[in-house]
Amino acid sequence: MKTITLVFGAVYGMLSVILGAFGAHALKKILSVERLESFETGVRYQMYAAFFLLIIGYILKFETPSEKWTSILMIVGTFLFSVSIYFLSLQDYLGANLKFLGPITPLGGLFMILSWLMLIFYFAKNRI
Repeated sequence: MKTITLVFGAVYGMLSVILGAFGAHALKKILSVERLESFETGVRYQMYAAFFLLIIGYILKFETPSEKWTSILMIVGTFLFSVSIYFLSLQDYLGANLKFLGPITPLGGLFMILSWLMLIFYFAKNRI
């Protein structure tokens, strides 16, 4: 689980840089300001998750289910949160009605919050 966490952290970080540059250059010309800001929110939170995963990948030993779930919730939550925002931001450009993804974004956010909460409990329990 340690390796998976570190790999996802690195991949999310790399994709954040790629998508951030894509948004700043290519999407700036085709998206409204509001849609571009939403896209950038997805990128920003994906980068926060990348740092989170890289840090816990080095801190946690992944010996307990709660340590594993801390990583899983962040990986899955970030995917649901950011990817749903990316598609919702691009739906006008893609010519598709993707509003059904709307409830996915807060679910992903909830998973991310739970992951942070589990990390808080880990620190409190282990007094790091």
